[in-house]
Amino acid sequence: MKQWYDGYHFKGIGAVYNPNSVMEAIENDDFDSYWAESSTAEPLMDYISRDYNGLTRTIAELVGGIGVKVNPTGFANDLTTFKGKNDVLTLLIHLGYLAYDAETKMARIPNEEIRQEFQKTIREVKHEATLKRLEESEKLFNDTIQGDEEAVAAQIEKVHAEETAPIYYNKEDSLRSVIKLAYYTYKDHYLQFEELSAGEGFADVAYIPLVDSDWPILLIELKWKESAESAIGQIINKKYTYGLENYGRPILLVVITYDKDAGTGKKKHRCRIVQYAWQSLKNE
Repeated sequence: MKQWYDGYHFKGIGAVYNPNSVMEAIENDDFDSYWAESSTAEPLMDYISRDYNGLTRTIAELVGGIGVKVNPTGFANDLTTFKGKNDVLTLLIHLGYLAYDAETKMARIPNEEIRQEFQKTIREVKHEATLKRLEESEKLFNDTIQGDEEAVAAQIEKVHAEETAPIYYNKEDSLRSVIKLAYYTYKDHYLQFEELSAGEGFADVAYIPLVDSDWPILLIELKWKESAESAIGQIINKKYTYGLENYGRPILLVVITYDKDAGTGKKKHRCRIVQYAWQSLKNE
């Protein structure tokens, strides 16, 4: 119930659930998105498809589970006057599509119910940049599962260059954000976990398949100044796969590495994908 309908927090109040959806879930005995039944769901496509500078990237970050900075001070308090990206995001906060932390000035998609609405809507948005992101993310998942290491490295390198300011290029939080941006259509088949505690360490980003999905488990690491082989060894030696054996699914260990000091001057990315079924881990 918390994963699906919580996510709104106010000072001195604590967690605030969506009451209508909680009651619908109880009456229907099913966790699902009941947000679409409300009238406020209708304008979402119009808002997120507006051609404001940076809005497409920000929507991708939100769907990928990344919090974004919002400046709500210029909002005109109506549904028609928009001067830029911040006004659109502020309205989405007012309508409940986004949760907002006044102290950090960060907004995020609050729960699974709203994330599904974003996910469904971006597929219908007639916006070239958004559709391109969608296609690239879906292809990246397919390339990863098929073990196409060159294609995966090329796409991660592209997202890393496009979406990361030079000053943050090698920061750990930024590297995780790159992974989440690149794989942002994960909701069709996966649950996403950051710094998944397993064995003696933490997997940067883990994608665990939904019950009705036959896709493999993905453990993804983005490293710099480290070889792919040593990173794979770290995952295995520190038992990052521990606890995932109960799923009975193949586990793909995916490591993308790069060296910012490469002789060519280009931050060339490389990928190593190792399929590791849990049975083989158990026998070693």
